[in-house]
Amino acid sequence: MTVRTAVFEAQLGYLKSHGYQIVPLKEVVAYIRGFGPPPPPRSVVITADDGHRSVYTDLFPLVRRYHIPVTLFIYPSAISRAPYALTWHELRIMHDSGLVDIQSHTYWHPNFRIEKKRLAPEAYEKFVTMQLEKSKTKLDKELGIKVDMLAWPFGLDDADLIKHAVAAGYIAAFTMERAPAGPADNVMLLPRYLVMDQDMGKAFGRLLATSSR
Repeated sequence: MTVRTAVFEAQLGYLKSHGYQIVPLKEVVAYIRGFGPPPPPRSVVITADDGHRSVYTDLFPLVRRYHIPVTLFIYPSAISRAPYALTWHELRIMHDSGLVDIQSHTYWHPNFRIEKKRLAPEAYEKFVTMQLEKSKTKLDKELGIKVDMLAWPFGLDDADLIKHAVAAGYIAAFTMERAPAGPADNVMLLPRYLVMDQDMGKAFGRLLATSSR
């Protein structure tokens, strides 16, 4: 799912003109986990998944122009390898700006439900462990960071996957459920709104109104 650059900039303008504050995801997670203060009223978080080149060429210039924090959930198997993907150099530039946090989207974005049917139980367990641990290890090594958050590929999760994620060192994980996130939520199943190209003007305003908690 994509949002055109002009639409994203219009959405940023709407947030600013209507008194919304874009805050770092880590601050919200700290609050939900009971380790930080609540975010200000009318706070929103911006995330982007996968790691396509347009994050650097289109999104990042707007991040710098508006001086806003964003979090990228990256699957590192594609970085500096796939023609559509970011490079490690581009990720380092964004991270070093102080505005871009980088977290895990597993190692190559698998569909765990398909893999669970395809693989024998022991092989599947090893596969899950690899996807969760190798992503963290690669991102940490290449960028000099400490990854501790995860976006579930395709928003797919279950109790066994959560157990593996916690064992791998993740403190929070995110679904694609369209709902506001708060302290009552399971920190390993935090919801996010999938914002689309048609979410402009009044439609964007309605989405923001329904997402307040």
